[in-house]
Amino acid sequence: MKTHARVVIIGGGAMGVGLLYHLTKEGWNDVVLVEKGELTSGSTWHAAGLIPHFIGSLSMAKIHYYGSELYKVLEEETGQATGWHGCGAIRLAVNQDQVDWFHYVKGVLDQVGAECHLLGPEEIREVHPLLNTDGVLMGAYTTGDGHTDPSGVTHAMAIGAKNRGAEIVRNNRVTDINALPSGEWEVVTEQGNIVCEHLVNAAGSFCSQVSEMVGLKLPMVNMVHQYLVTESIPEVAALKAELPVVRDPRASCYYRQEQSGLIIGPYEMQAEAWGLEGIDWGFDNALLPPDLERLEPHLHLAAKSLPVFETAGIKKVVSGPITHTPDGNFLLGPAPGLRNHWMCCAASIGITQGPGCGKYLAQWMVHGQTEINVREMDPRRYGNWANGKYTLDKSIDEYEHMYATHYPGEFREAGRPVHITPIYEKLKSQGAVFAETFGWERAKWFDTKDEGEQYSFRRNNSFAAVAEECRAVRERVGLLDLSCFAKYEISGEDAEVFLNRICANRLPKRDAESSGGGGVALVHMLTELGGIECEATITRLEKNLFYVLSAAVAELHDYDWLNQHLLPKEKVSIRNVTADYGVLVLSGPKSREVLAKLTDADLSNEAFRWMRAKTISVSGIPLKALRVSYVGELGWELHHPLEKMETLYDALMKSGAEFGISNFGTYAMNSLRMEKSYKGWGSELTTEITPMEAGLERFVDFSKSFLGREAALSRKLLGVNTKLVYLSVETTDSDCLGNEPVLDPESSVSGGKIIGVTTSGGYGHTVGRSLAFAYVQPQYAEPGTKFEIRILGQICPATVLKEAAYDPENLRLRDL
Repeated sequence: MKTHARVVIIGGGAMGVGLLYHLTKEGWNDVVLVEKGELTSGSTWHAAGLIPHFIGSLSMAKIHYYGSELYKVLEEETGQATGWHGCGAIRLAVNQDQVDWFHYVKGVLDQVGAECHLLGPEEIREVHPLLNTDGVLMGAYTTGDGHTDPSGVTHAMAIGAKNRGAEIVRNNRVTDINALPSGEWEVVTEQGNIVCEHLVNAAGSFCSQVSEMVGLKLPMVNMVHQYLVTESIPEVAALKAELPVVRDPRASCYYRQEQSGLIIGPYEMQAEAWGLEGIDWGFDNALLPPDLERLEPHLHLAAKSLPVFETAGIKKVVSGPITHTPDGNFLLGPAPGLRNHWMCCAASIGITQGPGCGKYLAQWMVHGQTEINVREMDPRRYGNWANGKYTLDKSIDEYEHMYATHYPGEFREAGRPVHITPIYEKLKSQGAVFAETFGWERAKWFDTKDEGEQYSFRRNNSFAAVAEECRAVRERVGLLDLSCFAKYEISGEDAEVFLNRICANRLPKRDAESSGGGGVALVHMLTELGGIECEATITRLEKNLFYVLSAAVAELHDYDWLNQHLLPKEKVSIRNVTADYGVLVLSGPKSREVLAKLTDADLSNEAFRWMRAKTISVSGIPLKALRVSYVGELGWELHHPLEKMETLYDALMKSGAEFGISNFGTYAMNSLRMEKSYKGWGSELTTEITPMEAGLERFVDFSKSFLGREAALSRKLLGVNTKLVYLSVETTDSDCLGNEPVLDPESSVSGGKIIGVTTSGGYGHTVGRSLAFAYVQPQYAEPGTKFEIRILGQICPATVLKEAAYDPENLRLRDL
């Protein structure tokens, strides 16, 4: 075994070997994979080997599609049999919500090239003659699906990697990991030590135990998954073609053919976690004792769906651990707070995802960014708050809802709440319906009728209430708790130089006439390739003191980005103060009158201009008041000591009573920001694009040097191949969710040529129309251009708008 390598990967399952294979394809050949047993000896070997395409995330769909396409050609490349069965798959819909979901997912799959047909019950029986379709409304038939031999595909990728120079060391357990003063990692193994620049945790069921070697606890739980293999069934043996895999929400099961029998795999509602106190390192090629009692209710339902199963004999039961995270997505990317320490683990369907995870993580490691948006996979989407009971409860809930419908706006109650603000109960008593964002509870809308949110892919029962919240903000004044903002204080004599180097926009100036106040600027931080890595607002409080705000879900990500771009001798302090401050957003034409009753500060336009901040006292509470607004009205963000929040909230509500003050939530905020054509980080703004594609040229100062400048300037000079457009959409009872296909109706392509993709949308209650953002080919980006968007299976005309649908001249913001 080598004593030095560029990369060491810990773990020889589909995820680790998938990364090894793709690092060598990216040109990094000095890579070593260390496996404590044999390749695939963890959870890979006992997996059912299913390769599905049906998934509602565009980025995840690209990962799934890539894996299935690779498996089809891997044997030809390496000579290793992969056992690929391209039998296709059918997922069943048994209610109208699921039908809507199928239409949405088909739009996603159409964009990645994964063939999907929506079938009626009779058509389903034509491709699966043994299936009972009573109660079934629709089937999503993905013809590129199939199943494969988990061991075969993993060994094939291993051969491909070794052929390009990679080294694999088996039967060699990692016993410790040390961070060296040089910035490298020392991996201590049973066969000696190896020092590397990059370290990757791909340890599958053992990934949490490996992470504990560097002081990290991962949000991952091993869930016990069981599937049954039947004896030969005459009706199956008589078939001339292999049956497609079925995913059946009626029984929460998958069914696939195994030679002349069947495999039945339930995701039961009495799920069981395993190994919570750790797993013996010798647990290789091992299974757990079967527990058929937990499966019985699902097996009875499966027998109704597949009558031939009712009398089938059971040949064996496979019971083994499979990793799950609270949201069901794997952990792919940098480990929080550590440099060049990467995660490629915790996948619940790693056979499907291993190749795609390997491809995109290899891009990330080698080039500094990926060609797809990986925010939903980044391990830093969780903090320490997620460890323990939250992860356990959420992972169990996620496992049990594997085949449930995933609604937009739905946040299930398991594991909640974690972070609440001092006014949580007060808002809840007024009807607040909460969403969970990076562990924080924040109000989506206020259910004054006490109905509960009735989730749907279409406009639901929150629609009228949200309209009233929007009206309050536009006509009177509204109050919103946004304490979940990520907040940092950056100070020191080199703070300005540091921020100038990593921010594309110019920094705000300090107001010479005031102490503790200055300008506020919207800035973007770019990768070396020009992709938008972070979006933040920066307030200059003093000469060398900056207050930085970014998205709640980016708290750890942005903290890492800031710290890891400090130069060794720079005198800069970066403090994460997220938990120190609450934020109340006061917005609306009456907001000045409400605030003026509680402060002696001069709030006039002359004294307190838009995009300025001051330290003032409100109701006796010293706070930072930022005159900014994400809803397009006169207003302030009031950043105050968190422990003073309830006092401040009560004072504002009392002061605003005569002006008709109202609580509002994030649903209303989205409607209001869409009317103002405000772009969102993580939807419109990702590393996939530069500021040039996103129409952010005015926020880029090319006169200075900054990270990513050359790449962004190249796009500006040479042009782009996609552009962000703002749209008015003709709909009836639904709005764009993001990831819907944009179509050219005049194209000769059947169904319309796909020319772009939506990123977000919503109904503008003030302007009375549906609005959306989309990236489209440049020739379709001119204002007035008309095309179509497929929303839940319906073709909806859309028109490119020249300016914001509401107050395009920003007169309301400036209070002019």
